[in-house]
Amino acid sequence: MTGNFKRRKILEIILPLLLVVALVSIYVASCRIRNVPPDRPPAAEGGIQQIPPEISRGERKEPEISVYIAENETVVKMPMEEYITGVVAGEMDPQWPLEALAAQAIIARTFTLKKIAETGGAPQHNAHASTNVEEFQAYSAEDITDRVREAVALTRGKVICYNNQFIHAWFNAYAGPRTALADEGLDFKEGNPPYIQIVESLGKKIIPAEEGLWSVSFPAEQVRAAVEEATGKDPGALNIFEIEERGPSGRVTSFNVNGQKVSGPALRLALGSTEMRSTFLEELDMIGEEIKMRGTGYGHGVGVCQWGARAMAEEGRSPEEIVDYFYKNIDVVSLWD
Repeated sequence: MTGNFKRRKILEIILPLLLVVALVSIYVASCRIRNVPPDRPPAAEGGIQQIPPEISRGERKEPEISVYIAENETVVKMPMEEYITGVVAGEMDPQWPLEALAAQAIIARTFTLKKIAETGGAPQHNAHASTNVEEFQAYSAEDITDRVREAVALTRGKVICYNNQFIHAWFNAYAGPRTALADEGLDFKEGNPPYIQIVESLGKKIIPAEEGLWSVSFPAEQVRAAVEEATGKDPGALNIFEIEERGPSGRVTSFNVNGQKVSGPALRLALGSTEMRSTFLEELDMIGEEIKMRGTGYGHGVGVCQWGARAMAEEGRSPEEIVDYFYKNIDVVSLWD
């Protein structure tokens, strides 16, 4: 009787432990099979994002696209990867680390496919893409180097998806101390996508001060004209020009101009994005007939910070790790071989 009693006690202890181990093993295995974290949103209906049908050449085959060459107003056909190579050379310094260039290639590929899927690309030119940076992405065939080609080849066919859909692959030159949400940096009206979150930019560790910081002065009449362009309403001679509201990252989301609320991102574009480099203002003064601004950053600050990508590449991070840092809960997937 004593022996049977001891055996029952041992079984009472061991069996629950074995059950727990088995359940944990099944859960871990299921996460590995799905290849996504357990808190990742469920897959969208329809499965993994596909190549847009208008450019598809079949499953796992590289698409061919028509590209509007703005310089000579012609449309030429080329393989997708050839086009992406020119975009990377145009959007990032070809001498930067390979992994940063490769991250830019993933971004460029995603941007292009999303644009084609949503609008056809550049329908105004009967093309899938355009080399006009104001319409599409920068493109520079003459700046292509062996390093750029290697970076594109390293990420061949790879794109970024969230919930199995192409993301808005926003990026900027330098986000300053931290990145922005889409609604504060871009005045994006569709709500902030869940994969866009504020993260610290490692670019602040390596960017030269003369590139990271900026200051500018605008004549009051130029600001008045920019406000009218941004709002459609003439504010009159400037008596009040001050910061009204800042977003979560610290960027100016709106100004008070003579009692009129003016969008920060819209005013920046109206004044000139190469003069007012960002809405991350550290100082704003109205002195007589002149508006003086001082700030940090270059661009809208949303998504991947290129200087941050460079800093991470110099630390040995992979292209996939770079995009995964700036876009949250995303998947990098391969669409063609």
